Amino acid sequence: MLRRLIFLFALFFSIGLTAQETGEDDWGIWYMYFGTNKIAEKWSLHTEAQFRYYETSGNFNQLLLRTGANYHINSNAIATLGYGFIDTDPSFMDEPSSGNKILEHRIFEQFILKNKVWEFLFEHRYRFEQRFIYNKDLSTPSNELRETQHRARYRLQMTLPLTDTFFLNFYDEIFLNLQDSVFGQNRLYAAIGIHITSNSSIQFGYLKNHFSSANFDRIQVGVFFNPDLRKKS
Repeated sequence: MLRRLIFLFALFFSIGLTAQETGEDDWGIWYMYFGTNKIAEKWSLHTEAQFRYYETSGNFNQLLLRTGANYHINSNAIATLGYGFIDTDPSFMDEPSSGNKILEHRIFEQFILKNKVWEFLFEHRYRFEQRFIYNKDLSTPSNELRETQHRARYRLQMTLPLTDTFFLNFYDEIFLNLQDSVFGQNRLYAAIGIHITSNSSIQFGYLKNHFSSANFDRIQVGVFFNPDLRKKS
């Protein structure tokens, strides 16, 4: 009987420790910048940087840098071809010099459609990604696993203007793997936004990031800046 109790206690302790080591029980934070930089009548450049942390006070998780060329078919349709670089520390508790490090080079193709229903502004974003992933063992630098993955994403976003300054923003995005298990993750987001100028805004939001085996709560602070870089006559 005593052995069974010891075994059950050890099992529950190990489960709790594993959950804590993933950071699932901690609120993390993402700092984000997005830019649409107009360079011609039909063309703009997408710029993006995200700094993601396991905890609100630090504990680095991921750096994401993304850029792309946008072709504006019309005011409600945009096609994009882009590139992203992602540096990920997948270990919640390990020191930076231990564990493993994941580097990813990503090519993506994207199509955005916009429409308005009453006061609600809707945006449908379709994205395909080709992911070139390098998983490095930091304790043995020569030990590196390389793989190529493909993924499809769909995001439905809704924006509701409250005043000329304030607005609400919501979205749900699903990630589908094109190999192995189909379901990758789902992101549910809600935020309040503030228009700073005619081409800049900031959003303060909450993200529920759901994976098949874990759920993460993330605070998001997003800055949006969309300048017109064309020369003025």
